Amino acid sequence: MIKFGTDGWRAVIAEDFTFENLRVVSQAIADYAKKNKKGGKRIVVGYDCRFLSREFAQTCCEVFAGNGMKTVLSDQAIPTPTVSFHCLHRKYDLGIMMTASHNPAHFNGLKIKTRDGGAADNTVTSAVEKLLGQRKPKTLSLDKAKKKALFRTADLTRDYVSFLRGFVDVKKIRKLKARVLVDTMYGAGDTFVEKILGKTSLEINYLHNEYNPSFGGMHPEPVPVNLQALIKGVRKGGYDLGVALDGDADRIAIIDSKGNFISAQTLLPLLAVHMVKNRHASGGIGKTVVGSNLIDQVASMLNVACYETPVGFKYISNLFKEKVICIGGEEAGGIGVKGYVPERDGSASFLLLLEMLAVEKKSFQELLTLLYRQCGRWYYRRESIPVASVKKSLEQMKLPAEILGKEILRVNTLDGVKLITKNSWLMFRKSGTEPIVRVYAEAKTNKEVGQLLKLGKKMIYAL
Repeated sequence: MIKFGTDGWRAVIAEDFTFENLRVVSQAIADYAKKNKKGGKRIVVGYDCRFLSREFAQTCCEVFAGNGMKTVLSDQAIPTPTVSFHCLHRKYDLGIMMTASHNPAHFNGLKIKTRDGGAADNTVTSAVEKLLGQRKPKTLSLDKAKKKALFRTADLTRDYVSFLRGFVDVKKIRKLKARVLVDTMYGAGDTFVEKILGKTSLEINYLHNEYNPSFGGMHPEPVPVNLQALIKGVRKGGYDLGVALDGDADRIAIIDSKGNFISAQTLLPLLAVHMVKNRHASGGIGKTVVGSNLIDQVASMLNVACYETPVGFKYISNLFKEKVICIGGEEAGGIGVKGYVPERDGSASFLLLLEMLAVEKKSFQELLTLLYRQCGRWYYRRESIPVASVKKSLEQMKLPAEILGKEILRVNTLDGVKLITKNSWLMFRKSGTEPIVRVYAEAKTNKEVGQLLKLGKKMIYAL
């Protein structure tokens, strides 16, 4: 079955994600592009470090060439934001990225980027789905496509690196004296931040930055269970900061100097302060429905609006396109900022974090302590349950009047079911990228979060 989810089409390699199905999807994308009055004749294609990603990307190009479209393919594995950058700044009509992002190694996937650099929303993916199988895929070998000037390969990283070098204050960052350990999680993140900064006082070392399409047996998702080597490395090596990027380098997570995991739920509001206070950016903050209450509190402190969307960065992208936010992000680690592309970028977030440390002349630990002092501390966790364990839909869930003795003040059904009490919330949502149901919780103490998750799983298993 071919179905686009929260961010593109993802499936298990050799089951649903096959060369044959990929040709069907590519033909549907080509047909959609041809119907699009705004263009659709120039396409940029990238791929990550997953098994067969390069070959899958080449297959897409064969179909696009067969449909008479001019296509540029990256000559190396690249971060997803590189494709987004080229769509917007180099005027491509569509971008295709071959990646399954943070999914396990046996998955691969395809993301569609629009000409404004954002993630394709439901209007685009639904239109593509309706065209699936309507026409037999047309293909043209890449050798023949080259001769017809319909296909070429190019270094897509050069312009990407050049732009980011001018997007942040490189001079100030270069003077920053700190030791940073970066875990690229065997993904496409590579050493782009070092390439952007050049010679610097920073000491940057790496974990898992070699090619390994099986991701060393772990999921390339920057969550605590997958970052034990980074946590241990930061503590043992006395690093000031640990940084993790996911498989296609569009998400980020931080490990502080004490070895504590800091998710985007905290990094987003920290960077929001930097964007408004130091970069003087106008606009509000965008977050998804599973975003932390800390984000709302920072928006209030900065006297800017906070916008809430369903889960999926494509919704945050739309807020950038509407020019109402200066920064936005999702709980899974994707953060985007105004003035770049309306997409998330782990390397750009890393650079902005370094810029914030350089401008504030404070350590990450000091800025974190200041944030907690100003807005209080929130604790957040999520857990996943296989869909096979859930017999009924979330809509059939019997909602209690209270949870853990607290009255439910509001039920949010924007994307899933979110039960909101005073100073805590519990939420249930089916994933759009994996066959699982996620249970989310946030409260003022870690103990209460654990109790909420325990209750939430009990409610799910009762379905």
